[in-house]
Amino acid sequence: MDHRPGSLSAYLRLVRTNRNFRLLWTAQIISEIGDWLYSIAIYSLLFELTGSARSVATALVLQVLPQIFVGPTAGVVNDRMSRKRVMILADLGRSVVVLGMILVQSRDLIWVLYLLLFIETTMWAFFEPGRSAIIPNITSSDQETLTANSLSSITWSFNLAFGATVGGFVAVWFGRDTVFILNAVSFLLSAVLLRRMSIDEHHTRSAAPFRARDLADFSPILEGVRYVKRDSHLLATLLVKAGLGVLGAHWVILPVFGERVFPVSMEGLGPRRAGMLGMSLLMGSRGVGALIGPLIGGYWAGSRQERMRSGIFWGFLSVAVGYIALGVAPTLGWAVATVVVAHAGGSLIWVFSTTMLQLQTEDRFRGRVFSADFGFLVITMSLVTYMGGIAIDAGLSVRTLSIVVGVGAILPAILWLLAQRLWRKPSRCTPIS
Repeated sequence: MDHRPGSLSAYLRLVRTNRNFRLLWTAQIISEIGDWLYSIAIYSLLFELTGSARSVATALVLQVLPQIFVGPTAGVVNDRMSRKRVMILADLGRSVVVLGMILVQSRDLIWVLYLLLFIETTMWAFFEPGRSAIIPNITSSDQETLTANSLSSITWSFNLAFGATVGGFVAVWFGRDTVFILNAVSFLLSAVLLRRMSIDEHHTRSAAPFRARDLADFSPILEGVRYVKRDSHLLATLLVKAGLGVLGAHWVILPVFGERVFPVSMEGLGPRRAGMLGMSLLMGSRGVGALIGPLIGGYWAGSRQERMRSGIFWGFLSVAVGYIALGVAPTLGWAVATVVVAHAGGSLIWVFSTTMLQLQTEDRFRGRVFSADFGFLVITMSLVTYMGGIAIDAGLSVRTLSIVVGVGAILPAILWLLAQRLWRKPSRCTPIS
């Protein structure tokens, strides 16, 4: 039976034999479906109350920007404390925050929604580096690590496709409050599952106990910076997701396409609900694309570093082709197909760069490295997304913005291609294969 990374048997074997990963994976399924259910509710609420693309862009910025400020501290916390405990506390906090979004019922209370989004993302900034850093601790080999990352990415993609699509229908037929309640419950269930994991967290053995005053101690952060700078391979890989951040404008592009260009007209539906369903289908197609990328890429690359690096390049080109084609899409079906192509490439970039970072980084530095990884991503994403929202409100066609994003994705593809000469030099990291 084929157990190569990316094969169905490898995924089944991992879930069947690895209890810790099975619990982490199940928690991911539950919490991420809840997250995607409520994303459509938030964007449609903002369009309904403000009619502005900038409001959606602002919401996205507030969902990702805390990573820039909190990320360095979150990385140190995850390298000094139990990552399992950090993730559980983050889930409990997010459950309370999401439930509070029910209070936002008028334009005067939009600031409350923005504040809650900021707080929720702060919790995510502690959760996600811990989840990425803990995977090598619960897998037994480099190939199993790649299989775990591929399955996690495929699951994220399925959750997006399912949650975003179903979320629109749930919001239309049962109301937004129901969606917020379901998401709050999903975080509670995730925390329960994570609590059942049994992990030997080696990094805590030699780490000094974390104290409140350590939050003002930046020496561990500087130590992490020096660690990355010593390895040109690691530094180049760390910057890959900054290039992927150019795709962040899709958080504005897809909702606007769904709301204004391709609303789904059905008997008995008003313009607001028709736009909500259009958003759901386009966001869902993003998930389908992100599902396809790791399935094909993981099977093709195996655990070979050279193929992972090549896959990142082709992933950027797929993003470029997909969003340029979306800009001229004549129908909803065409638009769905182009989004699938673009996000298949985006997910390939995510899986390969994440796996390379995990295998190149020492355990005691992983929390800081992944906090920096997400930090570079959200800096680019926040800038591109907010500028996109302003441009659309200023009169730029969403079709033109889509083409600009596609062309912009060519630049990181070229830079990554040029960076390949670094791999002709020896590195201090352990080879992946």
